Amino acid sequence: MSHAEAAVPVGQAADAIPENQLPAGGLPANHLFDTVLPVRPAMVNRGSVERLRPGLIPDLLAAGTAKAMLLSGRHALVHGDALVLAEAGPLLDRLETSASGPAHIIYLGAALGSEDLPAGTGVLLFILPEPVEPGPAGLPAGATWEGFRDVAAQLDPTHTALFVEASAIANWHATHTHCPRCGTVTSVEAGGWVRRCPADNSEHYPRTDPAIIVTVVGPDGRVLLGGGGPLDAKNYSTLAGFVEPGESLEQAVVREIQEEVGVRVKACQYLGSQSWPFPASLMLGFTAVTDDTEAKPDGVEVTRARWFSREEVQEAVLSGEIVISTRLSIARALIEHWYGGVIQDRPADD
Repeated sequence: MSHAEAAVPVGQAADAIPENQLPAGGLPANHLFDTVLPVRPAMVNRGSVERLRPGLIPDLLAAGTAKAMLLSGRHALVHGDALVLAEAGPLLDRLETSASGPAHIIYLGAALGSEDLPAGTGVLLFILPEPVEPGPAGLPAGATWEGFRDVAAQLDPTHTALFVEASAIANWHATHTHCPRCGTVTSVEAGGWVRRCPADNSEHYPRTDPAIIVTVVGPDGRVLLGGGGPLDAKNYSTLAGFVEPGESLEQAVVREIQEEVGVRVKACQYLGSQSWPFPASLMLGFTAVTDDTEAKPDGVEVTRARWFSREEVQEAVLSGEIVISTRLSIARALIEHWYGGVIQDRPADD
């Protein structure tokens, strides 16, 4: 979750509703408690109807108004604190002339308006088989190929959204090249959002793997954080796991927490989500409560688990005793939701 994104509150405290507006039975059915995480608005109109139009991408390239970002593997071309968004048509000509043409061109949508992308600007993704040298391709000479974690903190909300969307769809294309029914190589349609099998005419769509991520709170208000790897490692975060077929989100919370740390969850509440398409996850954030006060790591996924009070978390982070998730992640948002405010990081020069 990029903290550069503007947050739009969706919750309203119960005591903020005038008493004379409450129905006889209590809070209105559509009331949202102030315990939910804030909604981050979409920065791109994905154009799910527009991308079905035949000839969409050629038309955008010919019009001369579309921009293109470049992705190779899991790295995007970045210049300064922004993605490189070049004029799509001329860039494609230069890449194809240098035999570095994209393997796929995907329609990411139309910008909703930002400092460098006027509202309505079509944005394309060029997926390259290999990174290109910026200079010869007519791209900024100082541009570099960067992973999302390396640059997310410095990108603005629109560029963050484009990087995440591009990574998700590119990962899908890289791993779903053949029909799962008959093994035939599929063709790309709908602006890059459908793959069709020419043998049996079946359509295949991008997939997302749901995963729950949870702050577990004990009877005394302490939070349970854990980590994997060496027993003396300092990294601690929320607990998480994938949702299995036929399982509800709440059932996944109960099962994963029981499996990973032997703690029995008695109730949980959904708070918010974050796309994490590396390769294809959607992180569904929960807070859960338990009457248990002891945790027993499974020794496989979780090797360390500790209960922390609010004072202990802040002191441990500032002293360097532990390192918690970065502000890019929903894990940090969940921990700070439990904490009730911002947890100060240890100064970088300490």
